[in-house]
Amino acid sequence: MFSGSYVAIVTPMHADGAIDHQAWARLLEFHAANGTRGIVVGGTTGESATLSDAELRELVVRSREQLRGRVQLLAGAGTSSTAATVERAAWLGGLGVDALLVVTPAYNKPTQEGLYLHFAAVAAASPVPLMLYNVPGRTAVDMLPQTVARLAELPRIVAIKEAVADVGRVRELVAACGPGFDVLSGDDATAREAVLAGARGTVSVTANVAPRQMSEVMAAALAGRREAAEAADARLAALHERLFLEANPIPVKWVMHQMGLIGPGLRLPLTPLSQRFHERLREAMRAAGL
Repeated sequence: MFSGSYVAIVTPMHADGAIDHQAWARLLEFHAANGTRGIVVGGTTGESATLSDAELRELVVRSREQLRGRVQLLAGAGTSSTAATVERAAWLGGLGVDALLVVTPAYNKPTQEGLYLHFAAVAAASPVPLMLYNVPGRTAVDMLPQTVARLAELPRIVAIKEAVADVGRVRELVAACGPGFDVLSGDDATAREAVLAGARGTVSVTANVAPRQMSEVMAAALAGRREAAEAADARLAALHERLFLEANPIPVKWVMHQMGLIGPGLRLPLTPLSQRFHERLREAMRAAGL
């Protein structure tokens, strides 16, 4: 169901933190025109922790109406509460999205059995397929491949975004979950190697600023053309690293502002990019041809 380059899209904001819907419309067209396979609305990069349900609903509805099936549309549904995630999955799944991205519950550090029961409950409530999201660096819990394999047996659970930067983890997931379950990388720096090892694509931060290039990297890797994938990815290597010099999405929003794609807005507790990182990001932009 999932293959290629997906963007964990930022939420453009005015200086006062209000959502900039005109910039949002431009970003959707930017991705539709540049090879992005799918758009994840309201993920971590979209500052999901600060979006209200009403704002998330409006972003999803606007996206559905504008994109009209040209690219896949996913919405972030995960919270730290099973009951709240079940409720959110039910209404988000009714808005015409192709799937939901559901992150492991942050902060409360459930057991593997707790993770299984959490996602099983969400899957039972969702009218659309689920992509699991494992990102221990954000959530302080690591969902292990054995647990993912159990969840892959449930009919609504069809994929995972795996942000553990370990190609061995990707191979283990691919082997454990079988061919009907899609593994996507959640780590830009290792996404190319993940796909060459059996993953089906990436959900990318870098794709916010270099969608065509990320699409080309994924296409080459999916075709098994290692040299072409490496050559295409080499220009993006500095971006992959430096877009995380401060907490995501601070750096990527700064780059997008420099490119004229969005304004400078962020919501507290995030703050503007530190001055000491500006030139390092400009160097990465030049290397990528941005």
